Amino acid sequence: MKLALLFAALVLAATPSFAEDTPKAQIQQVVNRFQAAIKAHDGQALGTLFLPDSKAWIMAMGDSTYQKMRQKHPDAASFKSGTWQEFVAYVGGTKDPIEERFHNVRIDTDGTIASVYFDFEFLTDGKVDNRGAETWQMLRTPDGWKIVAMLYSSNF
Repeated sequence: MKLALLFAALVLAATPSFAEDTPKAQIQQVVNRFQAAIKAHDGQALGTLFLPDSKAWIMAMGDSTYQKMRQKHPDAASFKSGTWQEFVAYVGGTKDPIEERFHNVRIDTDGTIASVYFDFEFLTDGKVDNRGAETWQMLRTPDGWKIVAMLYSSNF
């Protein structure tokens, strides 16, 4: 009995808990929908989470990944710009099982804008093929919270 209570307390402590109608709870719902859309290969649902006009999407290679890339391509840059539309197309089009796991999710907001920061692991076929840290800048719109910008480190 004590072990079951301890386990339940640990599970609850690992999951952020916010009142359902608070901005933090609404943002956590976006985080949850983001992960679910990736796992379901639902590019359409994933696309609804972004501000349509946003083009801010940057991947920065971690040091060891960057050094390996420079061995093959000496002129390689340490970062790469992309778009959320490219990611949505990948998620919707890939046949491989994919998933992105988030750890240590932190949400800061004043109710109008927000920052979400977390550690991630991206899995393909159940194997981690990329990990790093990721941050989103978000905006509350009449249609709900939207991701405006994304920046993440990439360690293959």
